[in-house]
Amino acid sequence: MECSYTPRELRWAIRRGDWRGPTAGCCPGHTQANLVIVPARYAFHFLLFCQRNPKPCPVLEVLEEGKWEPRRTAPGADIRTDLPKYRIFRDGKVEEAQGITEIWRDDLVTFLIGCSFTFEAALIKAGIPVRHVEEGKNVPMYITNISCEPAGPFRGPLVVTMRPIPGNMVSKAILVTSRFPAVHGAPIHVGDPLALGIEDLNKPDFGDPVTVREEEVPVFWACGVTPQMALLASGVDLAVTHAPGHMFVTDLLDEDLAYF
Repeated sequence: MECSYTPRELRWAIRRGDWRGPTAGCCPGHTQANLVIVPARYAFHFLLFCQRNPKPCPVLEVLEEGKWEPRRTAPGADIRTDLPKYRIFRDGKVEEAQGITEIWRDDLVTFLIGCSFTFEAALIKAGIPVRHVEEGKNVPMYITNISCEPAGPFRGPLVVTMRPIPGNMVSKAILVTSRFPAVHGAPIHVGDPLALGIEDLNKPDFGDPVTVREEEVPVFWACGVTPQMALLASGVDLAVTHAPGHMFVTDLLDEDLAYF
């Protein structure tokens, strides 16, 4: 399904129920964000977890307790309704939902975390293929053997996204994405998936497998699904995130986050 909306139009389409798919390739040039919502009593330790693990958890905005409008990144939006799909965590169990208005509480604190979908427009502009966009799929995501630095109840493995890059373009892809540290920045690994504990690229833990051609190298970026592993390990009584690949699309321009 083609996504030709502006960010505000897309959020309205999601709110109406007209768009429920992944947001990869949507609103090119605009920043996309991962979502994490936790009760206020866990907010400090989650923020500390983000600070200690900045590659997978670069914080774009934190909303005050009970607030649902992200005024810095998307004025007028509602994080309770404006993502295509949510995950609700209760005591170590997970369910999916298409809105969270009914479970909203005044003690909830929202974190918006940078997403690697943001720099894909820059990769495409530089002539570097982005396979999951080409194939109309969700990006493949893998749980690695790398442990994040814990904070309070939050701990767990690093999750990565993978994009196959032609061998002669890998250095260019690194340079392009390194301009965007607020949305994961440069890749954390290039080449052998086994070095990350990934045994089969055709079996991602989240998202969809994509074609990796003979002349291409798998390149791995830190992923904002990482906090979801930490939420599962924490056993918090309630938390909410985006469903993998179903992001919050902000009004921010990618280039506003570029370092050079």
